[in-house]
Amino acid sequence: MPDRFTGKVAIVTGSSSGIGQSIAIRLASEGAAVVIDYHSHPEGANETKAKVEAFGSKAITVQADVSSLADTQNLVDQAYIQLGGCDILVNNAGVEKNAPFLEVTEKDYDMVLDTNLKGAFFLTQAFVKRLVALQKPGRVINISSVHEDMVFPNFASYCAAKGGMRMLMRDLAMELGPVGITVNNVAPGAINTPINTALLADKPKLNALLNNIPLGRLGSTDDVSALVAFLASDEAGYITGSTYVVDGGLMRNYKEQ
Repeated sequence: MPDRFTGKVAIVTGSSSGIGQSIAIRLASEGAAVVIDYHSHPEGANETKAKVEAFGSKAITVQADVSSLADTQNLVDQAYIQLGGCDILVNNAGVEKNAPFLEVTEKDYDMVLDTNLKGAFFLTQAFVKRLVALQKPGRVINISSVHEDMVFPNFASYCAAKGGMRMLMRDLAMELGPVGITVNNVAPGAINTPINTALLADKPKLNALLNNIPLGRLGSTDDVSALVAFLASDEAGYITGSTYVVDGGLMRNYKEQ
């Protein structure tokens, strides 16, 4: 595999498990040094770090709550202090809360919006400020969701956050294009990750979902990280302002039961 990211540094939020872990490992496998961000699972972050280092790439772990501006600023600062800079930002950290709209609490709404949207907004700002000061180009890749466009009953706050991420990406692509920074979203559908453990164990529910996916399977984290690696590479230098859906055709075929 070509070392497309030799000499590059990437921040991947929420990279102690699942999609974020897969992205960190994929970028490292092609030469990137990686800032592994975690919120509450240091053991997962250390596992990611070991896998990154197995490729001969440098890695650091940084605990950060992305909804905290001080924490997001520290993520960027640590990339420069410990790894010498930062070229790629992957906004992957996210949470969801299952509740009927009439039962959503302010606390749960704030948790979802602050993590999924506010965090990406201000971490991107901190990342870009350093690049602009240095007159360097960069890549911003947001891990959004098919639910930036597709309804998800009982997850209104999550849909609002991801819909906001879609418009944020489009706006920043226009604002940051003139300084050589591209901004794109990757929108996964149903991916085989720890967050879907209950779904995988519920065969009737799983089969109903698979019947809505033309390719007939859940996606893997590698399906997502491969696309992220492409968008982070020089090969995607003329791509900005778009969402790339990784869902096996789910969005085009989905029907509420």
